Amino acid sequence: MNTNEQTLTKFYRAFRALDADTMASCYAEDVCFDDPVFSLRGRREAGGMWRMLCAATQANGRDMWQLEFSTLHADAGSGGAHWEAQYRFGATGRLVHNSTDAQFTFTPDGLIASHRDRFNFWRWSRQALGTPGLLLGWTPFLQAKVRAKAGANLKKFLASKP
Repeated sequence: MNTNEQTLTKFYRAFRALDADTMASCYAEDVCFDDPVFSLRGRREAGGMWRMLCAATQANGRDMWQLEFSTLHADAGSGGAHWEAQYRFGATGRLVHNSTDAQFTFTPDGLIASHRDRFNFWRWSRQALGTPGLLLGWTPFLQAKVRAKAGANLKKFLASKP
């Protein structure tokens, strides 16, 4: 297993254990993270997102949390993985099964330089939000609303963590 594969394995094992600090330690200081909900720059923001999400999962539904990862691969510059999470969405209490494909680039010393997660936002919103997600989850309006709410939650979370 090469250094970058070791980094991804460490990241996803920590994610399975809801260990956001270890997840954040896998990121370069200037990491770029993007998914349908967040667009983050720097370890403070990206690591803060994982801290916020892991804390919410531990508080609202640790009993429902499951994470599996597969097709993990990496070479000297890039890599990828597929992961599936099952959890209780804190805002609604609804159960979610999210299927995600991740792409990464790495620094020369084996830290994650960029991380992009791709998942079907409409599928996620139907599960997490119920009827509003079913009816509007395919629209840019709902995605923008979710992004704004998540961004505001992260800003508040980061402000509470000096």
